[in-house]
Order: sequence, then structure tokens, then C-alpha cells
Amino acid sequence: ERPFLCQEGGRRYRLSSELVEKPHGEEGPHKCLARGKAFTWSSNLIRHQRIHTGEKPYECGKCGNSFRDSSGLIRQQVIH
Repeated sequence: ERPFLCQEGGRRYRLSSELVEKPHGEEGPHKCLARGKAFTWSSNLIRHQRIHTGEKPYECGKCGNSFRDSSGLIRQQVIH
């Protein structure tokens, strides 16, 4: 569910903090050198770069599956 609506662009977001990340039309200062995609937060760039590197630093202790971000690990742990 995405309850937070941007009045300017009409997009909906899960978190209210996503509404204030950047004004429309501006790129974030953290840019992916492989694809040119820009991010407002450096942590989002780091997570994105794992797509290119294949790094999966979050490992499930029960089954050994690995994930790019902690949310993938949390989803897996709910399954167990």
C-alpha cells in the first residue's frame, strides 16, 4: 500500500519521507557510473551498485540464501 500522495507529481509512496527526498526535475547527487542513474541518498546508490557487482552481503542463517539488501533477508526469514 502507498498511502502518501505527491501533490505535484501524483505518485504515491509507502513512506512520508519519500515525499521530501528531492524536488521534481532534479537529480540526486549520487550517480551510478555504470548506468547514470542518480540517487538522493548514498545508501540507495550503494544498494543499487550491488546489481552490477553481484554482491549479496545478507545471508540467511537457516537456508544459506543471500540477498542484496536486508529487506530480502527479512522476507526470507518470514517464510521460515
